[in-house]
Amino acid sequence: MRTLLFWLLCTPLVMFGQYQFNGQLSDDHKNQTVYLSIVENYRKSSRIYLDQIISTTTTDNFGSFRFEGDNLSDKNHLYRIHIDDCNYTSEKTAHFLKECNYTESLLFLAKNRDTISIPLLANNQALCEINSTNNTSTLILEINTLREEMILDFLEYPSKANEDLNFKKWFSRLQKFGIDSGEPVAELYIYNFLSDRASETHAFYLNHLQHNEYYIQLLNRLKNKYPNTSFTTQFQREITADKIMPEDTTTSFISVLSDYIVYIMIGVVGLTIAYIFYRKKERKNNKKYFDTLTTQEKTIIEKIGLGKSNKEIAAELFISLSTVKTHINNIYKKLNVTSREELKALF
Repeated sequence: MRTLLFWLLCTPLVMFGQYQFNGQLSDDHKNQTVYLSIVENYRKSSRIYLDQIISTTTTDNFGSFRFEGDNLSDKNHLYRIHIDDCNYTSEKTAHFLKECNYTESLLFLAKNRDTISIPLLANNQALCEINSTNNTSTLILEINTLREEMILDFLEYPSKANEDLNFKKWFSRLQKFGIDSGEPVAELYIYNFLSDRASETHAFYLNHLQHNEYYIQLLNRLKNKYPNTSFTTQFQREITADKIMPEDTTTSFISVLSDYIVYIMIGVVGLTIAYIFYRKKERKNNKKYFDTLTTQEKTIIEKIGLGKSNKEIAAELFISLSTVKTHINNIYKKLNVTSREELKALF
């Protein structure tokens, strides 16, 4: 009787403009709140966000639940049905940056007028299977299955060479699946985890974005089928930004900046060493020229270094002013300078 009742509830009804989402949970979920959410931001598809919830219902004594109405979009959007043990009225931050300890959820594609049933499987597993009048509703489940295959493929041979080959293979396979599905929203779900900044796939995605027309083609498909939607605009902004400032597959912006700093430091050290050698050579040459000077000329250079004028030098050395000038002219010629400033700079 219970099974018959459930399938009667889940039988598609022709109701113009109305959707019906029916489901069955296990016995221990009777009288439990079930939540229906719309996931407009595909970057928020990995966990529960309170601002996505659009409707709630309560299971009956058999664990059955139903959502119905006519307020959904006439085009496919990403929806989530979930249950957990959070008290949303008293725990306002229950899902802030985290999930509850106990959460079960199901992502699917749907639109207004769809009739969807979510049966309880023989092993007592809920929210794992979909029967729908919309043949795209199960695409997210199929993509998740492919994603699990991808992870196992990488774990089987975790070498760098195998990783590069797998990236190329799985990007192509997943994106082809999205194209063949004929549903750009499903492609966005694939794009979300392939381009995730926290994922190992991100570096390959950035390089793939620079050399592959797939992303522009996806943007065109989104504009044609879902113009003026937030997720189409979001996707366009993301690929534009990622194309302008791509990250290298092996280095980040910080590491590149660090490299420049290292190069600058090496240059500074090199110039400093070159300057030291130049000054040594210059002093050596100065010494050679200095050795050609007479004792009197050396004395006059010392006086000039102390800031003495020609008159003061003449008075201190008991020689005439003209003799001082003659000595200075000889010094200039021997040392190839033309002023006192140049002479001071040499010594």
